[in-house]
Amino acid sequence: MTLPAPAQSLRHDVVASGLEHPWSLAFLPQGRFLVSERVGRLRVIEADGRVNPALNGLPEVQARGQGGLLDVLLDADFAHNRTLFFCFSEPGAGGNSTALARARLSGDRTRLEAMQVIFSAKPKVASSAHFGCRIAESQTQGKPDGLLFMALGERYVRKDDAQTLDNHHGKIIRIFKDGRVPPDNPFVSTAGALPEIWSYGHRNPQGMVLSPSGALWAHEHGPQGGDEINLITPAGNYGWPVITYGENYGGGPIGAGLSAKEGMTQPLHYWVPSIAPSGMVFVTSTRYGTSWIGNLLVGSLKFGYLNRIELSAPFNGRVIREHQLLASLGERIRDVRQGPDGLLYVLTDQARGRLIRLLPD
Repeated sequence: MTLPAPAQSLRHDVVASGLEHPWSLAFLPQGRFLVSERVGRLRVIEADGRVNPALNGLPEVQARGQGGLLDVLLDADFAHNRTLFFCFSEPGAGGNSTALARARLSGDRTRLEAMQVIFSAKPKVASSAHFGCRIAESQTQGKPDGLLFMALGERYVRKDDAQTLDNHHGKIIRIFKDGRVPPDNPFVSTAGALPEIWSYGHRNPQGMVLSPSGALWAHEHGPQGGDEINLITPAGNYGWPVITYGENYGGGPIGAGLSAKEGMTQPLHYWVPSIAPSGMVFVTSTRYGTSWIGNLLVGSLKFGYLNRIELSAPFNGRVIREHQLLASLGERIRDVRQGPDGLLYVLTDQARGRLIRLLPD
């Protein structure tokens, strides 16, 4: 484990405000932004910060508890096909589940067209917690390969599901952009396993990103303590709820109180106490100096800061130092992204949340 470095100052300006619990950020052409609000709205923000009315054409979203409209991702070829993906809490028989949809943004940026749900997690359950719901576009040799990863929480009341392959709870899945299952997924030929599954044993992943080499990184919420950063490999079992560095809320071991077990992957890094991580990005820009290149940025919901994480090698290795940024804001950091201009942007998860641009000193 590492100890946090002293808090750092960083200039910032507010791009837009008055967003209701914004959850995810994407960058549109001509300096515009696309932001999801957990309550079930998707908004285009102009380059000058003007917030447009919510887009029409979204499916029914069950915005309750931790659920709602969550991650949004532009297709790698968005400039030509205007396609985007978003995940959300989908109501249905038995309760709700995390679902993934694709759609096309209209030319006037007022609505979604050709909206189609391409994946719905099974089974639906009566829970308002642990939806996961981060999306990443897969790459092969540095180029998008037509596949998507999506992280799914174990829904809290069904934590033991994370260790079985007959459901999607506590899993990371891998699918084609039309929802089809890739034939080389690790459990395609496993009897009783759902073929979309890429890895399992996760609790509630809320950050996921590919490194420039194509390695998949994810972080997830632990219980009371034990938030994790993991390197995701096909068929990997990340242990929840059999192993954890956390404990039950209020104290006491989870299960047998194990933190390691043969056949279960150890985290690259973990936090005790929990920071409640959300959002995740690698810094590739030179805008903040060479020492930032290859750092990992993660938002903290619990403590309200942006965590700059130095690794033993750029984009790789173990965590060697952590820096707390933006702590003076006193706001929950829900998402962090690097923009086309090389600058970093964060969303604050508040009733009147903000889109904030980070500026080099």
